[in-house]
Order: sequence, then C-alpha cells, then structure tokens
Amino acid sequence: MTVPHVSLTAPTHLPPPDPTTSPVTGWTRAHWEATADRLLDGLLPHASPTSAQYRLPGRASHSGPWSDGLEGYARSFLLAAFRIAGSGGRVGPALIERYAAGLTAGTDPHGPDRWPPITDRGQPMVEAASVAIALHETRPWIWDRLDDSVRGRVVDWLSGFIGARVNDSNWRLFQVITEEFLASVGAPHSRDEIDAGLARLVDWYRGEGWYTDGDGRKFDYYNAWALHLYPVLWARVAGSRADPDLVAEHRARLREFLGVHQYFFGADGAPVHQGRSLTYRFATTAPLWAGVLADATPLAPGLTRRLASGALKHFAERGVPDDGGLLSLGWYRPFLPVTQRYSGPASPYWASKAFLGLLLPADHPVWTAPEEPGPVDTADSCVALPVPGWLLHSTAADGVVRLVNHGSDRLPPPPAPDEDSPHYTRFAYASAAAPDTEGAGIGAEGAGIDNQLALVATDGTRSRRGRIHPLGAAGRRAASWHTARLSGAEHRIETTSVVHGPWEVRVHRVAGPRGAVVREGGWALADDAGPPTEDTGPRWARARRPDGLTSAVVGLLGWDASGNGLVARARDANAYGVHSATPHLVLPVHPGGVHLLVTLVVLGRDPELVGASARVTTGGGVLIRFPDGTEEELPGGSAGTSIPVVPGGRPAAESG
Repeated sequence: MTVPHVSLTAPTHLPPPDPTTSPVTGWTRAHWEATADRLLDGLLPHASPTSAQYRLPGRASHSGPWSDGLEGYARSFLLAAFRIAGSGGRVGPALIERYAAGLTAGTDPHGPDRWPPITDRGQPMVEAASVAIALHETRPWIWDRLDDSVRGRVVDWLSGFIGARVNDSNWRLFQVITEEFLASVGAPHSRDEIDAGLARLVDWYRGEGWYTDGDGRKFDYYNAWALHLYPVLWARVAGSRADPDLVAEHRARLREFLGVHQYFFGADGAPVHQGRSLTYRFATTAPLWAGVLADATPLAPGLTRRLASGALKHFAERGVPDDGGLLSLGWYRPFLPVTQRYSGPASPYWASKAFLGLLLPADHPVWTAPEEPGPVDTADSCVALPVPGWLLHSTAADGVVRLVNHGSDRLPPPPAPDEDSPHYTRFAYASAAAPDTEGAGIGAEGAGIDNQLALVATDGTRSRRGRIHPLGAAGRRAASWHTARLSGAEHRIETTSVVHGPWEVRVHRVAGPRGAVVREGGWALADDAGPPTEDTGPRWARARRPDGLTSAVVGLLGWDASGNGLVARARDANAYGVHSATPHLVLPVHPGGVHLLVTLVVLGRDPELVGASARVTTGGGVLIRFPDGTEEELPGGSAGTSIPVVPGGRPAAESG
C-alpha cells in the first residue's frame, strides 16, 4: 500500500499505462521516452541563440551564471545522448543539430556563447565529464560528423583537465572520464592521471558495496549516481584499454551495492530522503540501469524496471517536471534547503542519469519482462548496513522505508570541526518524510528538532549531533555516540536503536549538566493541504495527516511523568509539504551525571502506540516491549556493548 502525499495527477503528455507488462507502475519504455522528450522540449525557451548555453530561471550557483549556462547544456546533453543513442539516432534531426551547434559555439574561444575554461577545481570540470560521456555515446551521430576544426576545439577545451588540480572526491572520476574520452579519439591525455583517479576510488572503498565520497564518513546517494556509475561509464569509453581485472572489481562492487540499494525505495517509488544534492531526485535509479548495462546486477529485469519506473513516476505525479517542463531547485516544489552553494538552476539535470536505461535496446528483458514487486511491496524487512552504520526497515502495510542513521555525518576526519547537517546527522530518514530545515520558513521553534536528542540551556541554545562515532549495526540494532556541546562543556550521548515493524526504540545514555533541559523529536510530518492534526498526553505526542500517515513519540523510561508531549509546527521548512509538525518530548530537568532515556519513535499509517514499555533489568540492561508484544533485551553496560559489530559480510534482510 502506498502513502500518498498530495493529490496525484497523471501527466497528460504520457501514453496510457500498460498493466500487462507493468502491473505495478504501468510505465513502459514509451513513458521514459516521453518524459525525456518533455524535459528536453522544456529547455528550448531558455537556450542561447547558438544553443551552447541554457540559462534557466532560479538562483545562481556560487560559480555564477556563465558556468550555470554551461551546466544547462552539459547535463541536458547527457539526457539527449541517451535519447539519441537509445533510438539508434531515430529522433528528430533538430535534437542532434542543436547539441552539435552548441558544441560548435561553446568551444569557440572568441564566440559570444563560449564556455568557461576548465581550470583548477572549477565547476566546468563536472560538466566536461557529462559532455565527454554524451560525445562517446552519440559518436556516430555527432562527433563523427563534426568538422575537424570543431573537433579540435572540443579537444582543446576538454584538455584543460590535463595537469589541473581536482577536488579529492567524486570529482576525480570526472577527470578519469574526460581524459579517457580524449584517449579514445587519439588526443593528448595523461594515463597517469586516469590511473591515479581510479586508484583513489579504491582508497575510498569501505566494503560491502559502499564507498565514502572522499575521506571521512560521507555515505549518501553519491554512491549511486557517481561512485558506482562512473566506473561503468569509464569502462564503456575505455573499451579494450580498460584493465579487465579492475572492470571486474567494479562490477562485483556494484552488484553487491545493488543488493541493498533496492531497499531504498518506498512502495510509491519515493527514494529515502537523505544526503546532499537531493534535487537530482530520480538520479537514484542510475545504478539500477548501470548494473544491467555492465551485467553486474543481482536484480531480475522486471524488478529493475519496477524500481526505476516507480521513482520516475513518483515525481511525475507530484508535478516534476513543472508545467513548463523544467526541473526546479527542490524536491516536489521549489525548495532551496535541499540544495548546496554549488547548485544552480540547471543542476537538477543531473537527473538525466536516470535515463541511462534507454541505452538498452527496446527488446531487452529489462524493458519486456513483466514487472516484479519490490522488497517493500511484499513483506516487512530490516537490513543492517554496518559500513555506513545504517538500519533500513520497511513495512508493506504502508509502503514506507525508514533509515536509522548511526554512521554517516559527511564530515572530514578530525581535526575538522563538527558540523550539524539536517540531511546527515538526524537519527532517522524516510521515503515518506524529510527533515525540517532551520531558517527555511516560518516558525523557527518548530524546525530543526525532528529526530534529534538535544541538551537545551536556559538561554535556549542547544547541543547538536555533529560527528557520529559508530558502535556497530547488525540484525535489528545499531548504535553510536556523539558529543553534545553546551555552554562550553562537552557531554557524551550514547544511543542504541532497536527497530521492529514501523517502530524504533531509542535507548539513550545522556550525560549532561544538572538542570539542563533534554528534548527529543520524532519525525517531521509534512502536508501541503494544511497542518497535520495533533494529539498529546502524558509522555506522548502525535501528529497525523488526513491520509493516516502518523508521526509519534512515546516516552517509555526516564521521561518526566508529569508533563505532556508537545507538537512543534513550522511552515515552508520541509521538502515534503508547506505545513510540518514534529511531535517531541521534554525532560525539564536533567538530574546530572548519566541519565537513561528510552523513547518509542514511529512513522507509519495509523501505527499502534499502546502497549509499548521499557524497564531496567536486574543485570542493568533494558528490556523493550513493542506495541505488538515483541520483546528485546539490551544487555547492561554502555549502549555499544549490545551491538555485535560484524567484521565482514552483511546480514541478510530479516522479514517480520
């Protein structure tokens, strides 16, 4: 069962659904082609006279409008390339001509629409990789038909990568791709730089299919739309030049990653809302197609299409692209807090990577096999991911996927300072909810408290969950600790999460100063239609949407029995809706020392709350009872001692 967010609208430009081939989503290859065409047509009013730049409406990136215009060309060229190559060139000739014309004008160093040069750590490095991929995939229709002088100018522009300094992150792969393309056309390049970039990727591999995007614990969707994707695309460009052992290694890692990536999509197609650059939206589906292209997927063809089509359909039914055919800086509606300083009006067109599947022929099983249900469609599941320090638990009754976070904070290694990012440092994320963003809207007191435990001083300042120190993730448990800083002092907060069905129980051991307030928030529940309803009582609080989706918190142990729970409200602070509400609990006076708090936190469709409890056992452990009567005991000692850290191998998904 899906959880609707808004009134769903089927886009009028799409063909009718096919319930026979696609019994879950109704979407076929024709829907993907129609969506691609809609996106490409939507850009036409914003093209420069020579089609070398696309100047889209919206806030400029920190690189400025000149770079943003190149971004519009390069990222949409990627989409056009998949559309052109996937049809064997059987598209309207105007599409091919306009991107060829853009190349001609953009690489003219004296032309009015010239592209900014590739310089050290500059944004054109990112866009050059998209241009290189698109040129490779459309070679018979564009590159091979360009005048020699234009090809020479394209080579000159791309050659700005040679010897340049590159950000030590997924950007290293942009250099790999671009210089490998130069090699493929017989142009100067640096094999040492290509090899060094590929070797750096090896440095970031943490096992079980997971990379960190640079040093530190930087786990997010960049695994999906960059760190696994570009090695597949590099191998396509390199051909026989690629080391077969390295290609095999990349394929094996992608295969392992896809085994868990399938669990990140809700029944309604929504990906879990976590990490940066979320405005790329359905780019999360790119590795699904890459796995098929590279023969590196454990997923059945019908399952691959169900997951990918589900994500694209999810956004299409919620107004993406907009009425003008454009992708906005946002999630559903425009919403800048899901962006970064580097995000410009054309940045969302990295979503073009989702259309990689069009390179597969129309008669490939991934397009013709009947759709198969995804993991969330058929049974409840829980998957522990020790490397990023996550638990994924989903429920078939409401189709919601929840991510419990005890390991990803996006911070460089010490001595880099701790920072608190709403898309990394919350205790949990979901496919049906997003974190509130402080300063983004009206009602500051209602934003930024969701899925956090904070110490609050008398002047209202509060501690943050910055650097996360993972203690392990296995089975249905995960744990970590962090340092809470308040009034110049540091206090350790150690947390174990135990999940079952839609419920999560958090066992906190909270060190803090005597008299400080302790506050814990549940999920921020958002809706466009109006504020969710709220109910509160002794040690509990709940917010509910009209469709039944509910966020609730219940204090099971250590909370003040005399006080009611609270619901904080905010407006324009949440990517999932204009109105958001966060149920939360408050302990008015921390007793000093280390205080034990146990909280039931839940997001689901009308979940049961009655019957949950927690008590300290004679051995100093904590016995948890979930609302359905299921019990689990955490041994005494610190939160981390209850978590068996798995040194190798990922536990299989547990049903129930």
